[in-house]
Amino acid sequence: MTEAGPHHFYRGHRSKSFYPQDVNELVELRARSRTFDGAYSRSAIANLGYALTILRLFDRRFFKIGILYTALAGTLFILAHFRQRHSRHDFADHNRDSAAYASAVKTVGQTGKRIFGRPFVTAGWIVALLSLVVFAVEVCLLVLIFKL
Repeated sequence: MTEAGPHHFYRGHRSKSFYPQDVNELVELRARSRTFDGAYSRSAIANLGYALTILRLFDRRFFKIGILYTALAGTLFILAHFRQRHSRHDFADHNRDSAAYASAVKTVGQTGKRIFGRPFVTAGWIVALLSLVVFAVEVCLLVLIFKL
């Protein structure tokens, strides 16, 4: 372990020199990235687009609502970064012989198939923080709309 943190190895390789074994593993890596990491980034971009629409098309009374959506987009980008860091090491060697494989519930489509990485685990604190942030934004939005 270094001062920066533990090293994560993938089949004995450092993370920057890791390559998937075959096309199926590459497809799984891309699917996890698209599904679990990309959703936060896409939501942030959508909120930023909505904020820009409000700021450019409506008059000054709606300025605070646009700023609120801009702040939400910035928070979503930060949470997307943490979510990506959380799932970056799903294929790391220290997860290979984990007890999580034994306790994972397989669905009908997963029986008898190859296991890629560790089983999916919800990023609990990230989801909880995201819920709190969105709730706070919705309450602020409601207050701002009633003040109009």
